[in-house]
Amino acid sequence: MMSFEISLPPWAVEENQLLPKFIPDYEQRMRAVIRFAEINLDKKTGGPFAAGIFEKNSGEVVGIGVNRVVPANNSSAHAEIVAISLAQKKLSTFDLGGPGMPDYQIVVNGRPCAMCCGALPWSGIRSLVIGASGERIESLTGFDEGAVHPNWQQELESRGIEVIENVLTEEAEVVFQRFRDSNEPVYNGRSGDDLQ
Repeated sequence: MMSFEISLPPWAVEENQLLPKFIPDYEQRMRAVIRFAEINLDKKTGGPFAAGIFEKNSGEVVGIGVNRVVPANNSSAHAEIVAISLAQKKLSTFDLGGPGMPDYQIVVNGRPCAMCCGALPWSGIRSLVIGASGERIESLTGFDEGAVHPNWQQELESRGIEVIENVLTEEAEVVFQRFRDSNEPVYNGRSGDDLQ
């Protein structure tokens, strides 16, 4: 097989169609993203992560993606990658920060892992809004978020990406607590290896 595809589960397609055209502030955007993460966990259609792409200033909704790693057998199918890829396809551009485009914002229920932090500058995104911290995700779930640069906020900001942290943190952490209590598998690479 020489191709691959990552699709949203049917429920997420339907939920995206039910979203309002505009979500005016980033707390409301975060609530929508957390809701998608909760449903993804409840329906067992991926991990406890969701990410939404919005026009930063107007709040126009581009779409919300969810983690699809296990169902897609694809370790790169993190919510951020899914959301960015769907937005780029919908808007017919590889660069969400291209000439004449509005500033786009990605809203995530948990700080992006090392891979997803690396993907943000390539995407053209201009703003990142985060719920739970990476440290809390790791301590609550056992996920290995990877070797995130120790000055990741400054690295992103130096590339023109605004970073807004700790938005509805307690609400965001509930999803990760529920994941921990669900006994769903923690799908780190090299599962079972001693990574020390």
